[in-house]
Amino acid sequence: MKNIDVAVIMAGGKGSRLLSITNDEIPKPMVPVDGKPLLEYQVEKLKAYGIKKIVMIVGHLGEKIVDHFKDGKDFGVEIDYIFENEPLGTAGAFYYLKDKTDAKDFMLIFGDVFFDMDFDRMEDFHFKNSALTTLLAHPNGHPYDSDLIQTDDTGRVIGFDSKHNVRDYWYDNMVNAGIYIINKRLLDLVKEPVKTDFEKDILANQVKLGANIYAYHTPEYVKDVGTVDRIKATVEELKSGLIQSKNLKNKQRAVFIDRDGTMNVSKGFISKADDLELIPGTIDAIKAINKSGALAIVITNQPVIARGECSFEELHNIHNKLKTLLGEKGAFVDDIFYCPHHPDKGFEGEVPELKFDCECRKPKTGMIEEAVKKYNIDLSKSYMVGDSTMDLETARNAGIKSVLVDTGFAGNDGKYDRSCDIEADNLLDAVEKIIKDFR
Repeated sequence: MKNIDVAVIMAGGKGSRLLSITNDEIPKPMVPVDGKPLLEYQVEKLKAYGIKKIVMIVGHLGEKIVDHFKDGKDFGVEIDYIFENEPLGTAGAFYYLKDKTDAKDFMLIFGDVFFDMDFDRMEDFHFKNSALTTLLAHPNGHPYDSDLIQTDDTGRVIGFDSKHNVRDYWYDNMVNAGIYIINKRLLDLVKEPVKTDFEKDILANQVKLGANIYAYHTPEYVKDVGTVDRIKATVEELKSGLIQSKNLKNKQRAVFIDRDGTMNVSKGFISKADDLELIPGTIDAIKAINKSGALAIVITNQPVIARGECSFEELHNIHNKLKTLLGEKGAFVDDIFYCPHHPDKGFEGEVPELKFDCECRKPKTGMIEEAVKKYNIDLSKSYMVGDSTMDLETARNAGIKSVLVDTGFAGNDGKYDRSCDIEADNLLDAVEKIIKDFR
């Protein structure tokens, strides 16, 4: 990291869901993951990105953390400690943190998170947006019982959606992962050492006041390992190499997926969430991509925006329905890129500023190029799946392999060359064939 060399780890907590492993004899952040304490993994990863000083906020059995790490020299860093004599929540100890560091910006990491990610990218995002706080956000396979973040198109946080809310609406799969970059000015908001919730008592209020709070979206491996089952899954993924491979310093495989007619039933261009109906097998297909370690990225032309037939707000609602339906069954897309433009004029209610020949509308490759830059994608190992010859032409223009699904629309539209690398009955069939090729 270029500008940040200090990290704070919230290393308190009893870990009641891990008692079968800890026997209440070791603190939660010291739970072994494949034979090594979780906290040691965190220290190693932070050190690898140039973190020189770490402040650990410890509580229950905190002396065992101190006994293990001491001053940090044996681990190549400097470690200091803040002891909570009574639980202060996720931000109460910030009161004491003011005197522990002079750094203008620092990392904050929850001690129950296993991660392998490119912190340089998150740091660049933080300073580009002059953020007071940047939260790391990602999709997961259980958004229905997770605290979610609401953002605008720039990543600026506009609200928080508690897992305790009654969600009678479609929602974005944008989960707060427990990793932050914080400007020291935020510490001044904690006036006394009392129990304080970082998200509810500080960040939510700052969002309401219009502060620069941003969410950095990443598909990298960041997982709360606060249960026995999650630790077991993490060990398996660590041994398989999946965790390391998802670090965005490494080139990524991606499956680019057309939306209408490929994921959802083709009804022309839909303009409201009620019209989104997933094709059978779509959820299982996305779950298979997730399990493979490849990125699942939707690439879709949405000229209904330029035509004035659908608002940006309603398009986001349509996509939130897609994410909600997937998340209810343990699947997620890593991102959705859409083109709102349309070159032809003459539609009633059209939006003039969106009526032009752009570089993102398929079969041009602007959306794919944006995804490549954002996620370090290796196009030579990636695929484009669609139901039309336009999707095949997009794949050829981008230099990636193409898959045509026979879901009843435009495989025979005749506008572009119909030749492709793979033909499939539907998205699930396509993904099964792609994964065989991955192997």
